[in-house]
Amino acid sequence: MADEPLVLGIETSCDETGVGVVRGTTLLADAVASSVDEHARFGGVVPEVASRAHLEAMVPTIRRALKDAGVSARDLDGIAVTAGPGLAGALLVGVTAAKAYAYALGKPLYGVNHLASHICVDQLEHGSLPEPTMALLVSGGHSSLLLSSDITSDVRPLGATIDDAAGEAFDKIARVLNLGFPGGPVIDRYAREGDPDAIAFPRGLTGPRDPAYDFSFSGLKTAVARWIEAKRAAGEEVPVRDVSASFQEAVVDVLTRKAVRACKDEGVDHLMIGGGVAANTRLRALAQERCEAAGIRLRVPRPKLCTDNGAMVAALGAEMVARNRPPSDWDLSADSSLPVTDPHVPGRGHTDGHDHHGHDHGHHHGHDHVHETAKENLYS
Repeated sequence: MADEPLVLGIETSCDETGVGVVRGTTLLADAVASSVDEHARFGGVVPEVASRAHLEAMVPTIRRALKDAGVSARDLDGIAVTAGPGLAGALLVGVTAAKAYAYALGKPLYGVNHLASHICVDQLEHGSLPEPTMALLVSGGHSSLLLSSDITSDVRPLGATIDDAAGEAFDKIARVLNLGFPGGPVIDRYAREGDPDAIAFPRGLTGPRDPAYDFSFSGLKTAVARWIEAKRAAGEEVPVRDVSASFQEAVVDVLTRKAVRACKDEGVDHLMIGGGVAANTRLRALAQERCEAAGIRLRVPRPKLCTDNGAMVAALGAEMVARNRPPSDWDLSADSSLPVTDPHVPGRGHTDGHDHHGHDHGHHHGHDHVHETAKENLYS
């Protein structure tokens, strides 16, 4: 284990300031500072509020992660950071912090993809990813089916949402039901006491001529909202539990049906589910049921690793170091629409100057002139 790369990962794509420390495929620390309560009164994430929260939480969260891991910043073999996709301002805070730490410490910097990180985090739970890996990623911003033969260099999108992501639909329906923000956990809770067959809500893009692997939840969201409005207009009480259960069933039915179909079509005998909505209990249960029926092995990380976190970024960073992928340049910037086909942002035109431990060989970037006192302040 001591020979495996030790990497710190920073995640700031939305409203969670996540810092993780990973050695190889072993999780040593996963520190998170959430600003969700600050966004709740607005009914959604406010980018400027998220950016300011990241700025305030960054250094304390990094120090907490290093302390929890029982390692010094000097011991690190690399620093990984989410370079995209996500909220531009929020991403910039993380990227800037990662560059500062990497530069001061003389460590390689890896700008990695948020979606690829959500796939790679499963290594911390269930060991090395099979190759290829079929992944269903569902969150507030993404609903995607991805096929990866190498998580560090080859991720191919099979399908994605054409409008609202699954998590976004959960938030919007929770708002219509006056259940608060975020919507996913509260709808999951109410749905457990409701009847999933009580209301026949539509299943988007499931017709014979519809794209096999794409998702659409906008029509479902509108249908549910109109059903609720009609009840209220008639002066009737809205059955919140049945609405929650029926809406949730419509979402997870489509997600699992398309994911299993993709596995069969591509000849992949396992399925990995990640992203914040993967914490949903009904999605997990239905995916397990359908995968078992189809002879497919299901891999889902524990709920805390499904939501945005620094551990997933560190996991992908450690894989980059282990596979000798080239580090990023110092002019690395945030890319709010970084495509999933780019698992990481390598430096332009140079070959990798690191061994499998991530130690620098002729790739110094002029660290020596950084003032020692400043370095002590930064990572003490």
